[in-house]
Amino acid sequence: MLSFNTDTVERRTLFVEVILPLAITKAYTYRVPYELNEQVAIGKRVVVQFGKSKIYTAIIAAISEQPPLAYEAKYLMDVLDEQPVVNARQLKLWDWMAGYYLCTMGEVMQAALPSALKLASETKILLNAEAVFDRSALSDKEFLVLDALEIQSELSVGDISKILGQKTIFPIIKSLLEKDIIQVSEEIVQKYQARKKTFIKLNTFYQDESNRKELFNILERAPKQLDLLLNFLQFSKSKQDISKADLMEQSGAGPTIIKALLEKEVFIAYEQEVSRLKQYAEEALQPGFVLNESQTHALENLHKVFETHEVALLHGVTSSGKTQLYIRLIEEYLKLGKQVLYLLPEIGLTTQIIQRLQQYFGNQIGVYHSKFSDQERAEIWQKVLKGEFKVILGARSSVFLPFQDLGLMVVDEEHENSYKQFDPAPRYHARDTAIYLAALHQCNVVLGSATPSLESYYNAKIGKYGLVTLQERYGGVHLPAIQIVSIAEETKRKTMQSHFTSVLVEEMRGALSRQEQIILFQNRRGYAPVLLCQTCGHSPKCLHCDVSLTYHKSSGKLHCHYCGYRHDLISNCQACGSAKIEQKGYGTEKIEDELSLIFPEARIARMDLDSTRTKHGFQQVLNDFEDGRIDILVGTQMVAKGLDFERVSTIGIVNADAMLNYPDFRAFERSFQLMAQVAGRAGRRDKQGKVIIQAYDTHHRVLQQVIKNDYYGLFETELIERRNYQYPPIYRLIHLDIKHKDPYQLQQIATHFAVRLRQQFGSRVLGPESPLVGKIRNYYLQKVLLKVEKEGISVQKVKAALQLLIRTFETEALAKGSIIQIDVDPF
Repeated sequence: MLSFNTDTVERRTLFVEVILPLAITKAYTYRVPYELNEQVAIGKRVVVQFGKSKIYTAIIAAISEQPPLAYEAKYLMDVLDEQPVVNARQLKLWDWMAGYYLCTMGEVMQAALPSALKLASETKILLNAEAVFDRSALSDKEFLVLDALEIQSELSVGDISKILGQKTIFPIIKSLLEKDIIQVSEEIVQKYQARKKTFIKLNTFYQDESNRKELFNILERAPKQLDLLLNFLQFSKSKQDISKADLMEQSGAGPTIIKALLEKEVFIAYEQEVSRLKQYAEEALQPGFVLNESQTHALENLHKVFETHEVALLHGVTSSGKTQLYIRLIEEYLKLGKQVLYLLPEIGLTTQIIQRLQQYFGNQIGVYHSKFSDQERAEIWQKVLKGEFKVILGARSSVFLPFQDLGLMVVDEEHENSYKQFDPAPRYHARDTAIYLAALHQCNVVLGSATPSLESYYNAKIGKYGLVTLQERYGGVHLPAIQIVSIAEETKRKTMQSHFTSVLVEEMRGALSRQEQIILFQNRRGYAPVLLCQTCGHSPKCLHCDVSLTYHKSSGKLHCHYCGYRHDLISNCQACGSAKIEQKGYGTEKIEDELSLIFPEARIARMDLDSTRTKHGFQQVLNDFEDGRIDILVGTQMVAKGLDFERVSTIGIVNADAMLNYPDFRAFERSFQLMAQVAGRAGRRDKQGKVIIQAYDTHHRVLQQVIKNDYYGLFETELIERRNYQYPPIYRLIHLDIKHKDPYQLQQIATHFAVRLRQQFGSRVLGPESPLVGKIRNYYLQKVLLKVEKEGISVQKVKAALQLLIRTFETEALAKGSIIQIDVDPF
C-alpha cells in the first residue's frame, strides 16, 4: 500500500487503473483524492462514476503517478475495503481469461465477484425544494408521487412503483422531471451485510448467588418470567452463547416475556455476527477405510506423476473408489497447510460428496455454487480470503474464489460439459481454467473420470499430463451386464408397452419384486417435445425463437426451453383450426406418467431441470431415493453424474439413437460417456447390475464399445476421424455467432464477415450457416467456425488478429445492429 507523511513530503498525485463490471476493452483511470491516498491498494473495491450519472463498483488493478493522456481523469468517490477482496493471482487469472476466451476484464469481473460484493447504482427520486408549480395541473398519479415525497425525503424507483401499483412509471417520472418538480440522483447501495443474531446473557449483578435468590423471590409474582429464567440457567450450562430464538424455542416463552426481563435488566441483549452457512461437525469423525491393492498402486503412481507433471489424469472405471483416493490426497495436502479445491460438474452432486467429505474433514469444508444466496456466496468468499476454509467443494464458479495457498485441485468427472460456461461471457471451461490457476499457485491437479474427454486423454497420451489408471471396481464387483434391445423388432412383434420394450419391462418388474431400485435415462425433459396438426402439419412455435414449443404436463402449458416463453396448451390448430392435434416424441414427464400405468404400485419420481429448480429440490429427490422412498427414478443426464446408490440394480436407456444421431462432431464421444456413466450407477455393492439399452440401430459401433466398456477403442476411432476432419484435440475451434433482428440483413452481414475472415485465415474458416436453432430471443443467428492448428502456428497471434478484425468490422456501416459473440473451445 502506498503511503506518505503529509508533514514532511509534498502530497503526491495518485492515479488508479480500475476494472469496471462492463464490457469495455481497456482499464479506466481515476484520480485519487489526497485524503484517500493511504487507503488505495490493488484488489480493493472503489466507487466510481462512469458516464454521465451511473455509479459502479470497480476493482483497483494498478496504481501510478501517471495521468491518462487521452482524457482528464475524474476523481474516484470512495474506497470500500480495509483489505483487498481480490488478490494478485486472481487478477492474473482474470487477465488470462480475458485474453484466452477473447472477452473483457470487466466481463470476467462480473462473473467472478458474488453479486453481494458488487454495489448497485439505484436511482433515487428527490423533491426539488425550489420548484414553483401549480398542483391543480398535476395528474392523479403525479400528485400521489408528490404527496409521498413530501412525507418521505426520497424514494427509489421501486418505491414509486409500489405507491402507484404499476410497473410502468418512467413516463410519470419523466413528466415530473420536465416540470422541474423532482430531481434524480444516483446513490450507492451496499448489498452485502454480515448476518447478525440477537443473543441473551444474564446481567453480571445476578451472577452473585445472594442477588439471584432475591431475584427468584421477586419473580414469584411473575411465574412465566421465573420459568424463563430457570430455563435460561439450565440451558446456559450446556451452551455458552444463547440466541434469543434458541431461548424462545427451548423454553416455549414468547417475545413479551423476554422483553419484560430485558426491561427489568435481568437479561442483557447483544448482537453478534453469525454465519449463514450450514455448520458441519467441529471435528472430523475420521471413520477408517483401507485402500485396496489397486487403489494403493494408483495412489503411489499419482505421487510419481506429480514429481514430473503438475496435472495427472486419473482414468478409473465407475465405482473403482476414485473418491477415496481424493480423500487420501486431500489429507496429505492439509497436513502441509495447503488449501484444496474439489470441483464437481453439477451442484446437486455436492449433496452426496459433502456428506462423505465432512466425515473426514469436519468444518474445514466450504461449499460454493449458484444455488446459494448472494449473501451466502459473499460470506464464503470472505472466509476463503481469510483462510478459514481449507477445502472448497463447488461447481465451476469456484475457480474464482480468492485462494491464498492452493496445494491441490481435484476436477471430478472432468469430461462433463457442465464445466463449460455458454452464456454470458466469459465463455470459459472450468477444467482448463483450473489448470491455469494451478500453474499460478504451482499446485497439483487431478482430473478424474471413468470416461475422460478426448482432449484430456490425448494430452495424457502425448505426455503433457501424467496418466494413472484404476481398472478394478471397489470390492471386486463386476461391471454391469449390458443388453441391447431392438425397438424396431419389438414394434414389429407388437410387444412394446408404450415406449418400453418387453425386455425392459420384465427387468423392471423383477427388480421391483426384489425391492431393488431402477433408474431410467431419457435425455429430454417435458412431456411431448412437439405438437403436430394431423390436418395441415402445423406445429406451435415460440414467438421469439425458431424452435417448437414443448408440452409440460406439470404446468399444463407449452414451454420454450431457450427463452422461457410459455403458451397455453392448444386444442385447435392455430393455422387451420383442426382439432386433430397429435403429441410427438416423449420426455421425462411422459415416461414418468406412463410408468405409473404399467407399475401402479411403484413409487416413481423425476430428476430433471424442471423438478429440481428449487434450492433444495435436487437434494430432496436424492434423499428420498437413497432412503428407499422412490422405486423408479426417471431422469435426464443428471442421473448419470457420479451418484452412488447401493440398491440400484437395473438401468434403462430409453432411446439411445437420439444421442447417437445428434448432428455434432462430439455426438459419439458424448453418447459413450453418457451411456457408460449411467450404466455405472448399477450394481455398485455386492451384486452385478443389469443395463438395458433400447435402440433401433442395435449394431452401432458406439453401442458395441459401450457393451465392452472399450474406451480405448472409442478413443482410437474418434481420434482418426478428428484428425481427418480437423477437429479437437488436434485442432482448436473458435465459434463465432453473428446475430441480428433482420434475417435478410444478417445474411448480408454474415457473408461479408466470412469473406473478411477468409482473406485473413483462408480455408480455416467454415460458414456462414444457420445453426439448428436459427432464432433465439428475437435474434436471428448465423455461425462461422474457425479451425486453428495446435502445432506450427501461434494461437495467440490468431486471436489477436481475429479481435482486431472484429473491432474493425463492427465500425462499418454494414455491421450496424449486429452482435458478434466469440466462443473459444466450444464444448
